Amino acid sequence: MLLGTGAADGIPNPFCDCQTCADYRRRGELRTPTSVLIDGRLLIDPGPEATRQVSRFGRDLIGLAAILAGHAHHDHLDPALLLHRSWVTDAPLTVAGPAPVVAAARDWVHPESAIEFRTLCAGDTIELAGYLVTALSAHHEAFGEALCYLVSDGRGTLLYATDTGLLPEATRAALSGRSVDLVLLEETFGERADKGDQHLDLATFVETVGALRDLGVVTSSTRVVAVHLGHDNPPLAELHDRLAAGGAEALPDGTLLQV
Repeated sequence: MLLGTGAADGIPNPFCDCQTCADYRRRGELRTPTSVLIDGRLLIDPGPEATRQVSRFGRDLIGLAAILAGHAHHDHLDPALLLHRSWVTDAPLTVAGPAPVVAAARDWVHPESAIEFRTLCAGDTIELAGYLVTALSAHHEAFGEALCYLVSDGRGTLLYATDTGLLPEATRAALSGRSVDLVLLEETFGERADKGDQHLDLATFVETVGALRDLGVVTSSTRVVAVHLGHDNPPLAELHDRLAAGGAEALPDGTLLQV
């Protein structure tokens, strides 16, 4: 389930009167920070709204077995949820991510807790909550290493790639020939090409999808969904058209995807 599909400030940004924020307010639609729940067992990028996102869509985290975070920015990891969980249960749980993620999360956990921490670096492959997870380099600075992930259960494979600019050469090499069923690819900057190279804009998003297609990662049956959407994108109708031209789509928070 796509718990959230927005960038850090979501859409609409409450301080903004741009055309896109006005469009979302008019339609009563909200994009919250990007977070994904897989089969109720694996939670990816639990930001500050993750627990409310889960409840908003009638889900729960009772059977949660693992948390996976790409980096330690606050919209991708709010470790306070570990404290809130400890008030209810100390059932086994694994928290995995690059070293800054583990360091931030440990501060919220009792030393005798049953939570296990796994530090990941690009190139690592581990079993996590019944999934095979491979860590890939992201082009993003986040108090240290930032990662993207391949997640597979033997029946389907997800490429989760946010936050990142253009994928590093090592990541493209690691992905070459590995077809996936679903790509969740960030597209933060929309029509703004002047905000740096740590995120994708519409042009570099389409470029990245094309590169993944050339590598054999994206095939005719792969679904490509833009996530981590910021308000520098055009209003929704135009965004749909622009993404569709590149073989991708944007979906609302709460969308349940079958892989």
